Amino acid sequence: MSDHELAAKLATDAGRLLLTVRKELSQATEAERKAAGDKRSHDYLMAALAAERPHDAVLSEEGADDPVRLQAERVWIVDPLDGTREFSELDRDDWAVHVALWQAGELVAGAVAMPARDITLAAPQVPAPPTHTGSPRIAVSRSRPPAVAEAVRERLDGVLVPMGSAGVKVAAVVQGFADVYVHAGGQYEWDSAAPVAVARAAGLFTSRIDGSPLVYNRPDPLLPDLVVCRPQYADAVLAAIG
Repeated sequence: MSDHELAAKLATDAGRLLLTVRKELSQATEAERKAAGDKRSHDYLMAALAAERPHDAVLSEEGADDPVRLQAERVWIVDPLDGTREFSELDRDDWAVHVALWQAGELVAGAVAMPARDITLAAPQVPAPPTHTGSPRIAVSRSRPPAVAEAVRERLDGVLVPMGSAGVKVAAVVQGFADVYVHAGGQYEWDSAAPVAVARAAGLFTSRIDGSPLVYNRPDPLLPDLVVCRPQYADAVLAAIG
């Protein structure tokens, strides 16, 4: 199985497991669903990667950070449950599972599963988003939209579109439901690695909000800001933020 196929399989299978957890805990509290979802998806991904790629390192949101990854040639960067709040609310489908592979300085594989929508987007075969001729749509958090998104909206004369997890927001740009996703104020490598790999495969622009490259597998996994957009909007987005 290729790395691309493995990333897609693991994200999809972890997503199916999360749907089972959600069903089993439908009468539990939201906090109990969050905790169970995080743990069971993480445990599954760690066991599957240990079996399928035993010599690779792993960086997971839910696991202890092992510094051995900094000397490794290959590191899987995973978010077992992106959007725990949305997952815990039984009527929401805007949450995801992220599985990416970093190798020798680059993201070389990535998959974003949206289990409640029965969709997995996986590099390298990701179609470019369809053409959109209306006002640019900027994907933002439904609960805490950053100020930079409003600046971008003003610059582009666009509209804000609230939605859940980071992976879902990037997927919205990939699928053509949004045109821009900009975030500032706190994310980690696992929040964006797989979505960025998928976005790049679709031909989208990706960077930090200052226009610098997104760099992964660093000693500090904090990667607090992100731009993903259709290439034609990149200059205007970065100018609005700057």
